[in-house]
Amino acid sequence: MVKAEKEYLIHKPPVSALLIFALPMMLGNFFQQAYTMADSVIVGRFVGEDALAAVGASYSLTNVFISIAIGGGVGASVITSQTFGRRDYPRMKRSVSTALLAFLAISIALGGVGLLFSRQIMVLLNTPQNILADATTYLNIYFIGLPFLFMYNVLSSMFNALGKSRIPLYLLIFSSLLNIGLDIWMVGPLKMGVAGAAWATLIAQGISAVLSFCIFLRELKTYPGKLEGRFFDLRELQNMGRVALPSILQQSTVSIGMMLVQSVVNSFGSQMLAGYSAAMRIESICIVPMSAMGNAISSYTAQNIGAGKEDRVKSGYRVSYGIIFAIAAAICLVVQLLARPLISLFLETPSAAAFDTGIACVRFMGWFYVLIGLKMISDGVLRGAGDMTMFTVANLANLGLRVILAVTLAPRFGIQFVWMAVPAGWLINYLISFFEYRTGKWKKALAQPK
Repeated sequence: MVKAEKEYLIHKPPVSALLIFALPMMLGNFFQQAYTMADSVIVGRFVGEDALAAVGASYSLTNVFISIAIGGGVGASVITSQTFGRRDYPRMKRSVSTALLAFLAISIALGGVGLLFSRQIMVLLNTPQNILADATTYLNIYFIGLPFLFMYNVLSSMFNALGKSRIPLYLLIFSSLLNIGLDIWMVGPLKMGVAGAAWATLIAQGISAVLSFCIFLRELKTYPGKLEGRFFDLRELQNMGRVALPSILQQSTVSIGMMLVQSVVNSFGSQMLAGYSAAMRIESICIVPMSAMGNAISSYTAQNIGAGKEDRVKSGYRVSYGIIFAIAAAICLVVQLLARPLISLFLETPSAAAFDTGIACVRFMGWFYVLIGLKMISDGVLRGAGDMTMFTVANLANLGLRVILAVTLAPRFGIQFVWMAVPAGWLINYLISFFEYRTGKWKKALAQPK
């Protein structure tokens, strides 16, 4: 019998259950963003503005792969959460092994394709010629480490599905500190430049992924029952795919949108690209708590549906609003007051164009993070319940609106329309997901394994 404390998402009051689960995830996601933050800060200050622009030029593309890994892991973990809620531990173990093998194969395939076409991709994104070689180098090393990225993120989602969100936090703290130390050594004394930053990330993430795998195997042994059938089950993969594929789309929406408009930003030159890249790093930190709350309410919803407690889902969704508004207000205050020093972290002697671009983007976005928070928790309930049709429509509407506005308006009226399009996408996404939640259809759309 599994101890009751492992089932706190099912038994504790909604607000405390969500916070207990989400706070370690917030810290963990923060340290995950520290990977790219460290690359940008150290490269920008040790090497220069062009080096920061080179790392930033590939940022939107690398985020797509991170989003695929996170989205796939979160989607697959819904099935794990539901089987956990029903205490069907043998089937839970089968879903875990199927997910790990599937995403290992996907990551190897994506990494191989990326290595073959990295330069062509950067050319298609209108990467400025003066930073093209460095941007391609950074991207190639990133693709080599893609299996480690996928392994770690899928395992993190599985830990979260079991309510063990502290374990990924501890591993991320370790790997982030290791990454920063390697960054400073490789970019500084070793003078490896952009390549040094990329290798530092790969090494730190590889060690973290292997440690995560070993700890997870030990955790699985604490649950009764042996794995039924084969390690890879096609029917289990199909069940996961019904939730994981839309979840990948949801997690990738922001990143795909950024990639599609990256060519617009790149066309303004390396100085504005450097400022925009700095602002995007700050944004990636600001949306961490919103993403964590979305993933928390997803696991919370899945476990409670598995346990037959749909009323707790409604209570959890309601209290999530208060949490989101409080977080958004704090973020807005911080970025309005500290926009200049935050941008200065990345650029030691920035050009006027780089600095002004970064400041304008950071301050504008600060007013609208509440929208992505509301979007994330509404999406989280639908995803946790397996209600994926309108979930997908909402995220496609988000992506489409952002891209259309940015691509059509920014070239004519200025780079500021790239970030002005973002809140419009978040708002339409939230409204669609909210009204789908209000219909109550999610109660009947359970993505349970067959």
